[in-house]
Amino acid sequence: MTKKAICGAHANLLILAFYICIGLCIPLLVGCSDQSPAPPAPPIPEVEVITVTSQMIPDETDFIGQTEAFRPVEIRPQVSGIIKKISFTEGRNVKKGDKLYLIDPVPFRAVYLSSKARMEQAKARLTQAKQDLARVRPLLAQQAVSKKNVDDAQAEVLSANAALEAAQNDVIKAKFDMDNTVITAPVNGRIGRSHFYEGRLVSAQTTLLTTIDQLDPMYVNVNVPESYLLRRRREIAEQKVQRPDIFQLRGTMTFSDGSIYPQEGMLDFADVAIRPETGTLQGRFTFPNPEGNLSPGQSYFYPGQFVKIRVKGYTRINAILIPQRAVQQGPMGSLVYIVDSDEKIQARSIRASQWRGTDWLIEDGLQPGERIVVEGFFRILPGVQVRAIPSQKETLPSIPSSKETATQEIL
Repeated sequence: MTKKAICGAHANLLILAFYICIGLCIPLLVGCSDQSPAPPAPPIPEVEVITVTSQMIPDETDFIGQTEAFRPVEIRPQVSGIIKKISFTEGRNVKKGDKLYLIDPVPFRAVYLSSKARMEQAKARLTQAKQDLARVRPLLAQQAVSKKNVDDAQAEVLSANAALEAAQNDVIKAKFDMDNTVITAPVNGRIGRSHFYEGRLVSAQTTLLTTIDQLDPMYVNVNVPESYLLRRRREIAEQKVQRPDIFQLRGTMTFSDGSIYPQEGMLDFADVAIRPETGTLQGRFTFPNPEGNLSPGQSYFYPGQFVKIRVKGYTRINAILIPQRAVQQGPMGSLVYIVDSDEKIQARSIRASQWRGTDWLIEDGLQPGERIVVEGFFRILPGVQVRAIPSQKETLPSIPSSKETATQEIL
């Protein structure tokens, strides 16, 4: 190779190296530039919203209650004596007038017969006294007897008449005692265990022999807190809640296994004073129980059971219900996100009081017509511009039936 050719090759290599250096420096110069292009604007987030509405809804509250027999009747003897016979089977149904106990009637029959005899003697004495008076009264006009003889005869008539009345009363008492040696059922119902059996001495009006529970209808007693009564009074005064007459309130009963009694009860009694030891007022519902007249084991409920009573009859006016998914929990409590007229997000504190089906009942913080977010919370913050889309998944209101609400609260 000639020297001229070698020099030409070196010149080409230098030119190539120069262009490579220029290519490497251009990106560095661009990166070091003080002016950078602006990033593209992020898209406006989309959220699903619903519009708040108000409505009239039933306002029902649950209380714990305890069942009680309609008529728990105590069977006590009216006379003292020895039990001779028991005529019932314990734990079975009895009817009014059925024989239950027999107390030895022999001494009472003897007293009764003696009383009747004394009454007959008193009758005979009265008859004789009347006859004596009839004899001496004409003789007074003839001056054959003195005025004292007539007065004594009249006094004897009065004394004999009083003795007869006393004897008749003794007969009535003896007949009452003799009749009460047979103790019968005063009501229809289910009889419990006997506390005394044949051969035992019982005392009149003090010994408890057994009890009969009248099971149709049945009572359920509930204890209502004073705070509930005061809140209801305030809500009615503020016209947030309406109710009928207190004794038109109804109740549905739920047993401990979650089953609901098929018939409603009526409030028939409210106590006149609050119990200071519990701060509650006792109310009582009456439930029909036709199965109570059937054989044991076929009735729905027994005295002494604990049940849940849902009080029905109150109506809440202009109530606001929103889906539970719309309610968020923040440092200050419950809140929702509002989309305002400028299509921006606002955080709003609310007061949610009750869970009704899949909705919250809102006591304070929302007004009808406002839009709240139900979907897309992870895309938003207060003050962010959004594009609100009406939700197709939620509809207001979504009010469950009483049966569904009771089941959800039990679960």
